[in-house]
Amino acid sequence: MTIQQEIEKLRNQLHQYNHEYYVLDTPSISDYDFDMLLKQLQELEAKHPEFDDENSPTKRVGGAITKKFNTVVHDQRMYSLDNSYNKEDLLAWEKRIQKVVEEKIEYTCELKYDGASISLTYENGKLLKAVTRGDGFQGDDITENIKTIKSVPLTLQGSDIPEKFDIRGEIVLPFKGFQKMNEERLAIGEVPYANPRNTASGSLKLQDSSEVAKRPLECLLYSLVGSQLPIKTQFESLEKARSWGFKVPQIAYKASSIDEVLTFVEVWDKKRHDLPYETDGVVIKVNDLQQQELLGHTAKAPRWAMAYKFKAEQVATTLESVSYQVGRTGAITPVANLFPVEIAGTTVKRASLHNADQIAKLDVREFDEVYVEKGGEIIPKIVGVNLEKRNPESLPLQYATHCPECHTELVRTEGDAKHYCPNEETCPPQVIGRIEHYISRKAMDIEGLGGETVAQLVKEGLIHDFTDLYTLTIDQLLPLDRMAQKSAENLVNGVAASVKIPFEKVLFALGIRFVGETVAKKLAFHFKNIDALKIADKQTLENVDEIGTKIAESVVQYFSERNNMERIERLKSFGVQMTIDESQLPKISSAILEGKTIVVSGVFEKVSRNELKKLIEENGGKVGSSISSKTAFIVAGDKMGPSKLEKAQKLGIDLWDENQFLEEINRL
Repeated sequence: MTIQQEIEKLRNQLHQYNHEYYVLDTPSISDYDFDMLLKQLQELEAKHPEFDDENSPTKRVGGAITKKFNTVVHDQRMYSLDNSYNKEDLLAWEKRIQKVVEEKIEYTCELKYDGASISLTYENGKLLKAVTRGDGFQGDDITENIKTIKSVPLTLQGSDIPEKFDIRGEIVLPFKGFQKMNEERLAIGEVPYANPRNTASGSLKLQDSSEVAKRPLECLLYSLVGSQLPIKTQFESLEKARSWGFKVPQIAYKASSIDEVLTFVEVWDKKRHDLPYETDGVVIKVNDLQQQELLGHTAKAPRWAMAYKFKAEQVATTLESVSYQVGRTGAITPVANLFPVEIAGTTVKRASLHNADQIAKLDVREFDEVYVEKGGEIIPKIVGVNLEKRNPESLPLQYATHCPECHTELVRTEGDAKHYCPNEETCPPQVIGRIEHYISRKAMDIEGLGGETVAQLVKEGLIHDFTDLYTLTIDQLLPLDRMAQKSAENLVNGVAASVKIPFEKVLFALGIRFVGETVAKKLAFHFKNIDALKIADKQTLENVDEIGTKIAESVVQYFSERNNMERIERLKSFGVQMTIDESQLPKISSAILEGKTIVVSGVFEKVSRNELKKLIEENGGKVGSSISSKTAFIVAGDKMGPSKLEKAQKLGIDLWDENQFLEEINRL
């Protein structure tokens, strides 16, 4: 046997033993024997670096130091899930999907583990990269840290593994491991970690992978993503992933009705406390992958999946006072200051009271005993008052009439639940908030500049809005507290680099009310530059796909204000991108569909729905999100929803099958 063969044999043995111990929980050799084999492999690899392999079992001990985690774009977006909290929510979801899917629908029920989301990419059966969820479009490359987690297979087993695919899951910290970590911290006088979820998430961004290796993290996988996968259902995908060597939770159920789904939820709402991991609900998915494709996605979430959140833990404590926070848009949020209380593993001192209407509805008063829970087990909120313990002399709360920061009188427009501070230009939290939004990762992504520094720059009078960032010099920054030469250089260089950020992100960074990432991209791609957008009237804006009255009015209002126009001109003078990069626009290969709005509906054999949409845009057409009198025709596949079909017939809209459409496109 050659040295290379001996190394490969040891690697294969250790991969198998790892799988048996950490995934199957059925070890076939002792820890000592495993360690001896690992030591033997380490010695051979050290002597023969020419046979190095990034996915060797020896890499699990860590050692790589990562100073900066590179940002990686997901091949396929990681969507969020819509939440439901009761039977009525689930029944309403079922009704929505039944309007699109005519046949019988089966569901897969899986427990929703509370950890840090991860996407693993495998190529030729080997781990290629591991990326955090990030904003769903891109995340951080944490491959070196993930390799240290023993339940993540570095190489896969099986004969039907796709050449390349992604698999999504959660990095979790079992209760047992979390407890042991805290015992060790207490023994050396350190403050214990707050909860398993946050500890797991924080572990993934440690710079030293050998430190990550010391933590008892596990990886639970649940979703295969890719093209030409050898599966037809979600339930089958779980079994297939398990056969390839992934740690896939055994608790999963195939339900034939919503009633069966609700039974599963009810059972596990009680039994979840016996599990070794944190769970906060059940994820319900349409089982058939073709039906999933037919249902598609909204801007944020798949229509074919729903998270049912278990009822949040509720505790009683005292409301000591109410304060008011000012957001970057001027929105006022009342905050309840509470006697500290522990909920779901974290100490809660504050809770949102939302708005004046909510305060009136609860009739909450200072020094009341209130019931607090975490909404969706994330954000604390007050849900009720113990009236039996109320002081009979207590008085109703009087909502703030003036801004707590700049003392400007608050306003509230008809139909709006929130009060606002109208002093946009000089109210400190609004000024700082707009700048923080501008520099944020999803907007201009300016390195070397954080929230504390922004507040310091505003306080010192060095900047008054985000356009002033481009005038900062190193000499101005050096006198500031905690600002060294290198920090000042990084800040100035980060600002200078932001002029290359594409127009759609600049538009989002401006902070126009109701213009989020998705809307900013739609507006940027439609109008192509800021000058065309700023002269668009309300009707022109409403004609843009998915832009409603509320957004249109907000955009018109923004560009009607002199201060905003001056900011835009200043940004232009600094070289900030105010025109779309033509290479980002859909490539137009013909104008055969110019002026036509086309809806794609159903499941297709020759090309995917996304490919059809791309073809429409490449040939000058516009993809419609819903059928209307403006729809030129519908590219209809198998399993087109009955309601869409009925609407198309009522409006007299032609239906084209994919062959007819492709022939028309290829006719040129």
